[in-house]
Parts: sequence; C-alpha cells; structure tokens
Amino acid sequence: METTKANTPQNPQIVNNQILPKNDYHDIEGQNDESVHDYSKRGQWLRAAVLGANDGLLSTASLMMGIGAVRPDGKTMILTGVAGLVAGACSMAIGEFVSVYSQYDVEVAQMKRERQMASGNDGGVKEKLPNPMQAAAASALAFAVGAVVPLLAAAFVRDYRVRLGAVVAAVSVALVGFGWLGAVIGRAPPLRSASRVLIGGWLAMGITFGLTKLIGSTGI
Repeated sequence: METTKANTPQNPQIVNNQILPKNDYHDIEGQNDESVHDYSKRGQWLRAAVLGANDGLLSTASLMMGIGAVRPDGKTMILTGVAGLVAGACSMAIGEFVSVYSQYDVEVAQMKRERQMASGNDGGVKEKLPNPMQAAAASALAFAVGAVVPLLAAAFVRDYRVRLGAVVAAVSVALVGFGWLGAVIGRAPPLRSASRVLIGGWLAMGITFGLTKLIGSTGI
C-alpha cells in the first residue's frame, strides 16, 4: 500500500493556545523574524537620533559657555550658539551622507557580485538599501533639536550670571533626558547611563569655560 505526501498528516503546533499546521507555524515564525528585524532597525535609528541630539546639545552649549567666559553680552553668546548649530548640523549631515553612501556602494557592489539584481525586480532590493539623503537629513535634524535647548535657555535672559546658570540648568535636564532615553533604547540601567551623560556634559562645559577664560585672561 502506497502513501503519498499529500495524505501524510502535518505535525500540529500550538501557538497562542491554538493548534496550527506545521506550515502555518513556520509562516508565523517568519513574520516574527521580520518584526524583530524591523524593530532592530528602528532601534538603531532611534539610538542614532538620541546621540545626534546629545551631540548638538553638548557642543552648542559648550561653545556658548566658552564665549560666555570672555564676552558677557547675550547677543554674542546667542550668535555663537546659532553658528554652532548651523555648522554642526551641516557637518553631521555631510559626514552621515558620505558614510551611508559608502555603505550603499558596498552593498550594491555585493549584490552585483552575488547576481541578486539580475532578476530585473530592483524595486524591492532598492528599498532595503540605506538612503544617504534620509540619513543626512535625520542626523542634521537631530543635532539641531539638541542645539536649540541652550539657545532657548539663553535667549530671554539678560543678566550675565543668570544666563549662564539658565544654560547649565537647561542643558543638565536635557542631558539626563537623553541619557535616560538612550539607556531605555539600549536596555541599559537608566540611572547609571543618565549619570554618565550628565557628568560628561558638565565636564565638557566646565573645561571649555575654564580654558577659554584662561586664554582670554592672557590677552591673546
């Protein structure tokens, strides 16, 4: 007596208290793998955005603190911050564009070597490739979002000492927030991560302020 594969019963699998055929079970596994991969990509983008915002926050605040060490007027301090925002955002965008475009070229060359683009269906393949323009815009935007924080803190304060204190206070709160968010994304201890980011930010602003004050006092 002959038995064909069509008549062979499939081994059932239990998923969410439901008995599913083996093929359906594998389909669900594939969907889960795709969702995990998609979540991983989104996590990388979020982490890059947090790092970019933190970079914009800290570099712009340090510039403003540095110029504030030798120039007490608010206009000079704010103009320095705006220049830092524009220069930093452009630098981040160009650097990210060059980096991602290099990755794009490598992946395209790899696909050509493996002859995966010979089928003529390039639309689905191109969607999986990194987008240099999108990465550059996201990096510049993240940097600008972080850089706006010290600018807003200093924009409406006229007194010199109060302005410096407002910048430090606003940046400290933002540093804690970015450190906590980065820890949540990376699944690290939030308190420890936020503390590291905060202490590092204080050191950067303090060193910039102190060295600029020292150099300015020499009359150079």
